[in-house]
Amino acid sequence: MKIIGIIPARYASTRFPGKPLTLIAGKPLVQHVVERCQGARALSETIVATDDTRIWEVAQNFCRAEMTSADHPSGTDRLAEVVRRCNCDAAVNIQGDEPLIDPFVIDAVAGALAEHEMSTAAAPLREAEYDDPNVVKVVVNSRGEALYFSRRAIPYVRDAASRSIAGQLAAFPFLKHIGIYGYRRETLLRLVGFPVSPLEQAEKLEQLRALENGIPIAVARVAYDSVGVDVPADVKRVEALLAKR
Repeated sequence: MKIIGIIPARYASTRFPGKPLTLIAGKPLVQHVVERCQGARALSETIVATDDTRIWEVAQNFCRAEMTSADHPSGTDRLAEVVRRCNCDAAVNIQGDEPLIDPFVIDAVAGALAEHEMSTAAAPLREAEYDDPNVVKVVVNSRGEALYFSRRAIPYVRDAASRSIAGQLAAFPFLKHIGIYGYRRETLLRLVGFPVSPLEQAEKLEQLRALENGIPIAVARVAYDSVGVDVPADVKRVEALLAKR
């Protein structure tokens, strides 16, 4: 199976305009992500998909870059545009703001596509993340497939409901979703053809569109704590982590 890695990168960002080109330890943020992807064994190629010529020009110095439409409502749609013109069997969508993404996580998500048409990753939920709606939670079935994703802590552990958050986490293996997705080619192209689904609209979570339309999502469990660059203040934090490596 030929699997490519695609990093959607937008210049326009409400909280951090020009984020992909922001220098972190002397390199653009998007280059850090590309280099982490290039360390993954499962990917045959890494592509930056962007709607901005500034990002396209810089990205060509270290990987293949593809210009895409500026009208895409989501990164998934941008991914699909690139996949349509690529010779591949599957693609992994890697967040463009995670300069420390572990290549093992990419390989785990890509590996799950051998037996599933869509995949993602999850890690143990931490106490500080329990009530944070920006940290998405996921529950899985006995086959390791997602049952549901939510911004609330799920499931509701009735027998431990009166305990502290630490007590509830001890009572059940809560999982947080890691925002990386793998798709078989035909699955991705079918998915973007569906309209926004009711649960997707309610939770503002794109992956729920797949579940509502009967597309199972394999969840690879990993020991990884994502470190994203959301605002300018995060740059110093990431540089400090890089300096320790």
